[in-house]
Amino acid sequence: MDTWRPARGRVVCVGETMAALAPDPSGLLADADRLRLSVAGAESNVAMYLADHGVPATWLSALGDDPLGVRVRAVVAAAGVDVAHVRTDPDRPTGLMLKNPTPTGTGIHYYRKGSAASALGPDVLDHEAVRTAALVHFTGITPALSASCRELVTRALAAPAAERPYAISFDVNHRAPLWPKGTAPEVLRDLARRADIVLVGLDEAQDLWGAHLTAATVRELLPGPRIVVVKDGSREATAFTASGAVTVPALRVAVVEPVGAGDAFAAGFLAGLLRGEPVLRALRIGHITAASALKVTGDHGPLLPQRAVDQLLVLTDQEWEAYEETPNKGGM
Repeated sequence: MDTWRPARGRVVCVGETMAALAPDPSGLLADADRLRLSVAGAESNVAMYLADHGVPATWLSALGDDPLGVRVRAVVAAAGVDVAHVRTDPDRPTGLMLKNPTPTGTGIHYYRKGSAASALGPDVLDHEAVRTAALVHFTGITPALSASCRELVTRALAAPAAERPYAISFDVNHRAPLWPKGTAPEVLRDLARRADIVLVGLDEAQDLWGAHLTAATVRELLPGPRIVVVKDGSREATAFTASGAVTVPALRVAVVEPVGAGDAFAAGFLAGLLRGEPVLRALRIGHITAASALKVTGDHGPLLPQRAVDQLLVLTDQEWEAYEETPNKGGM
């Protein structure tokens, strides 16, 4: 059976979460009379979905000593994530993100320079929660935030995998506006190749490392990780392991907003691995979890009832590929 999982224990997700403002109801930000307040952070999204799956999850970060920081901490904690170790910074603010929905897509405006989380550094790795974790999760967003944040992720991945006390998962999560021009490709490839588990979208891999890339050639670029998962949008995801490649088509569901689906997929896939599931079933759990995010306007939506998940997991490959969301199918 093609399966691998880190040692038993909790997952620690390290990275910034911001307060997020968007028009309410949806429309151009400049025309809005009201704004909706939510939270947005790739790593805390993963932590919240892991908690939904029953995986003990800790979020490590820093927030400003301000009302937005209070709100962010409360929302993440309400999802069942341990936030006890999130630092409150008395001098730096909580990051802020503005969402501007347009007919051609949602524009994002960041106000995070000098934020509390941008001051995170390698000392995070000395925290007991990290040292005793089974898995530590990073994304490529963190090393783009500041020199100290880059040093944090670089140092975490510096030791060979066999010498680390925990496994490391790394979602490339390329956010071009955060990087000085031309710097992201080399940095993100170097970090990704050192991780145990890597998740990357085919489109972002092509943007970073060459438009000619396929899922298979992404794996050739990253031969070191135990598992490399290449996500091809709404089509499929392929996991490469020492045993070969496994591809699972994405579920066909009605999409409300795609933001957060990648984080949800990562959490579902990691939850499957942590349960000792074979890679095929872990990919299915990733797709099922992603569907929860696709059907809501925020980053975090409710999971399907476990009965419905179990029914999807035992479908044949043909039944899975033919599956399409209807109101009467398993709560989808």
